Amino acid sequence: MAKQEDKRIKWKNLRFKPEEYQLLEGRFKKTRFRKISEYMRSVLLDKPVTVLYRDQSMDDLLEELINLRQELNAVGNNLNQAVRNINATHGQADARLWMNLLSVVNGKLEPAIMEIKDRMNNYAEVWSQKLKAVKA
Repeated sequence: MAKQEDKRIKWKNLRFKPEEYQLLEGRFKKTRFRKISEYMRSVLLDKPVTVLYRDQSMDDLLEELINLRQELNAVGNNLNQAVRNINATHGQADARLWMNLLSVVNGKLEPAIMEIKDRMNNYAEVWSQKLKAVKA
């Protein structure tokens, strides 16, 4: 149990204009603090405030990776649909049906996989250039 001395028992209420509060919220969201009261106490008492800086290129990379994941999910769904269609024939399918279904699957998978590879290669090149610049 915390000592009486450690408890915060004094209150001070503040009123903000909407634009002041937005500024405060914006600065708070860039920090490691979980509660705005912690942030405000640190600022008011001249304690160190750690600000987290976001790397826009990293944000762009994460957005692109999310898009790639969605593309891979779409590829997986197309493959599952093709396999379901093959299984729906109950093993009685002739060779021509199998070939048609496999060519459809290949036609949908090949361009998507190539696009994903190209994007990943582009990002690898960009990041390797950034690493070289940082090391130099």
